[in-house]
Amino acid sequence: MLSRERVQCVIEGKTPDKIPIYGWIRENLKDILISKYGSVEKFEDLYEFDYAHIFGGPGCYKKDEFINLHNTCKGKITPKDLLTIEMSDVNNMSAYENVKKGISHYKDQRGRFVYMQTPGIFEANNGYFGIQEHLMYMLLYPDDLKAVYERQAQWNKQFAVNCIELGIDMIHVSDDWGAQKSLLFSPDLWWELMYPYHKITVDAVKSKNAYVSLHSDGNISQVLDGIVKLGFNVIHPYQESAGMSYEIYFKKYKGIFALMGGLDVQTTIGFGKFDLLKTEIERVIGLFKAGHLLYCTTHFVQDHCTMEELEFAYNLILNLR
Repeated sequence: MLSRERVQCVIEGKTPDKIPIYGWIRENLKDILISKYGSVEKFEDLYEFDYAHIFGGPGCYKKDEFINLHNTCKGKITPKDLLTIEMSDVNNMSAYENVKKGISHYKDQRGRFVYMQTPGIFEANNGYFGIQEHLMYMLLYPDDLKAVYERQAQWNKQFAVNCIELGIDMIHVSDDWGAQKSLLFSPDLWWELMYPYHKITVDAVKSKNAYVSLHSDGNISQVLDGIVKLGFNVIHPYQESAGMSYEIYFKKYKGIFALMGGLDVQTTIGFGKFDLLKTEIERVIGLFKAGHLLYCTTHFVQDHCTMEELEFAYNLILNLR
């Protein structure tokens, strides 16, 4: 089974020949990986990664216009303020050069499954408002936010379609909703302010016969049924360390969506606890031998992880999967 086929097999709820593997290692470990291996890509090749996370494309707003707005508002941008500036040209294809290079390197040359980082709704706008203000605006200005979210959703939709047409296999929507024990806001607000606008993107992706995944840190158990209704194929990281139980997954959601994750950067890798690391890798891989898991880190491996520990983890993963 080829790498891309292996990943698709898991997403489709079937049993692969072996568990597909990947890791978010570039962000914080790039320099030490280059120092030892010559490039991050050589480490990925050595450890037979089956899929790849692609970044790039245009930003949602033109940087200079947003900075001018930020200065005019003295750092306190409201939803109504944000609506006064235009979003960037999502169809400016010259901004997709890094996406094209990633597809060429990982998919065309190495036969890997490629998924594309794309904005969500809540997380994207945290960057414009600040998370505390954004949570407040959800209660104070819901109608203005709906206008912001509708515009964001239409931009996200076209961005996703452009990426799929370039050759991306799965759209990865990044939208952190979870705190350590529950949502950052009520389930009722999620249904009112998140669900309708995510549906716009998910429906567009499905119409193109591509897959769609959700990234949300924290505990999002309260809206898993809504995520199912939206039609997400994959959830990352389905965070056990935030109280999301694999037992519940197997009882209720197995075969409905696949999981990406399993190697927890919050509790497992990067702490020099090799016995714990070994036990946890063995436990999680053992649970998912029949499928349903794209084995991966739950987020970026942090810079306190040593090369010795990273290699220990991936040597073990490669042997066990």
